Amino acid sequence: MSGDVSIVWNEDGKVRSARWRSESATPAPKRVVVADDRLSADAAYRLACEGTAILWRGDFQNARQLLQAMARRTERRGGRSGKPGKAAAEGNVAATDAFHLHRQAQAQRARTLGMLLLPFDADYTIPLRRAPDVRQACAEAYGPRAESFVVSLRELLGLIGAHEWRKKGVSIPALGERIHPHYGVFSPLRGEYVGLVAEAPLPAGAETLAFDIGTGSGVLAAVLARRGVRHVVATDQDTRALACAAENLSRLGLAAQVEVVRADLFPEGRAPLVVCNPPWVPARPSSPVEHAVYDPDSRMLRGFLGGLAAHLAPGGEGWLILSDFAEHLGLRSRTELLALIDEAGLQVVGRLDARPQHPRAADASDALHRARAAEVTSLWRLAAR
Repeated sequence: MSGDVSIVWNEDGKVRSARWRSESATPAPKRVVVADDRLSADAAYRLACEGTAILWRGDFQNARQLLQAMARRTERRGGRSGKPGKAAAEGNVAATDAFHLHRQAQAQRARTLGMLLLPFDADYTIPLRRAPDVRQACAEAYGPRAESFVVSLRELLGLIGAHEWRKKGVSIPALGERIHPHYGVFSPLRGEYVGLVAEAPLPAGAETLAFDIGTGSGVLAAVLARRGVRHVVATDQDTRALACAAENLSRLGLAAQVEVVRADLFPEGRAPLVVCNPPWVPARPSSPVEHAVYDPDSRMLRGFLGGLAAHLAPGGEGWLILSDFAEHLGLRSRTELLALIDEAGLQVVGRLDARPQHPRAADASDALHRARAAEVTSLWRLAAR
């Protein structure tokens, strides 16, 4: 987050300032101009591309329309994150290069569209005409109210979207229930990995105790509990994830069965079953929710494999749920993965695979279509040698 950083601007002949908020840790803009409904989309886009932020004083709904118009201009310049350049679309760019170009386009688009800013009062109200009531969405993401601040409209729309997902929830067929993700916590929309945990044969003794490492929303801990594991210890080090998991498990009536614990990877002790679904792509995240997808240098994967043998009960299994998406992008090879397993004193005793079910896997216009179409998610059953 942005901490106590402030932005400064001139308005009505006075120097003004306000706290800067950015969940993605975007630096506070150094140049800020005040604008309202008279600002054209072309002028706004030009300012944003130059690195000048626009503090909006006009109608809120007009600001949303302006942001959409700016987004269309980024698309025309090839900055749309979901569309490949001509060379990538024709298959003339290596998978790794295509991935990096894709991430660069995403980052540039985020920087440009993040330059349209909104003022907030200390009670999370927006002092603009036709502004919606976003107090609950902000409280869920930011916590207790404090002081007035400025945030990008793009981030606010993300907060609103997360609030709606939290209310609606995500249907989990393996549970016959819904999981309600919090802001900044990975949403279990990719159902294939949940299905693998629901289907894999439980090792001997797993009905007594299991560990869920990096629980996030708590979905895998809930699946294990519903499968009959009497005590599940679910760990995470993220405050939002811990609160999210605890709330979901309580809603599902599993709070007495699942213990939510703050820990960097493993809790104390050993268990007959230790489950982990680490981030799948060894790259740097650029926002809170991306920490569940991108993991620099495969830190969590390495940590889980390196510590697994010491936390398995005799005869126990570790379940590593991992997509091979990074392999198709050239970011990690199967040989490297197997070497990490071997170096940790582990052996593979079985594997279950699932093909992707999400729509992007069939979208030929996606910049990373080849990798997505070839992707397989696996549950690796690991045991100590």
